[in-house]
Amino acid sequence: MLTLYLSPGSSSMAPHIALHEIGVDFESRWVSFAKREQQAPEYLVLNPEGKVPTLLIDGHILTEVAAILYYLAKRFPGARLFPEGDLEREAQIVSWMSFIASTVHPARRIGVDRWKEVFGIAEQRLGRREWAVGGYSIADIHLFRLFWRFHNALHPAPADFPGLSAHYDRMVARPAVQRVLEIESAVGYQLPQ
Repeated sequence: MLTLYLSPGSSSMAPHIALHEIGVDFESRWVSFAKREQQAPEYLVLNPEGKVPTLLIDGHILTEVAAILYYLAKRFPGARLFPEGDLEREAQIVSWMSFIASTVHPARRIGVDRWKEVFGIAEQRLGRREWAVGGYSIADIHLFRLFWRFHNALHPAPADFPGLSAHYDRMVARPAVQRVLEIESAVGYQLPQ
């Protein structure tokens, strides 16, 4: 059994989307940032960093968005979230995932100017491609979650980020993404802007 510890709108949105894309049964355990439940001793046993997501896999613990997305894509290859047997495309997905985790994700805390700058880089990387690496993959899910936050916080004009805006629209049209947005908005977003 899979159990996802998540908080609405946070980084856990990416594996939440992946689980819905895959269509596998899983249990959701909501972690309230407002109540600081991520710092509760019982949660810190699972994730000593006090972050979400955390995925329990039959009692084993996995943390970090990129690792969880990779695990889900590899465990459920029928969902076609990771290209099998194409070394270059596999490496490109790892490149995107690394860029998103190390450059895009921390940019918001640095400030709005840096946030815009890194999405400018992401815009160049994506170009006019439909998906980040050939076909739809975990890289698209990870990228969407962060651009979703940027989009909802700053409301950039589509012309400012045409590739990312088109990607955002394609993602929002996906049933799994619609379902996650519906579920998470019903729980309520309690995150700092």
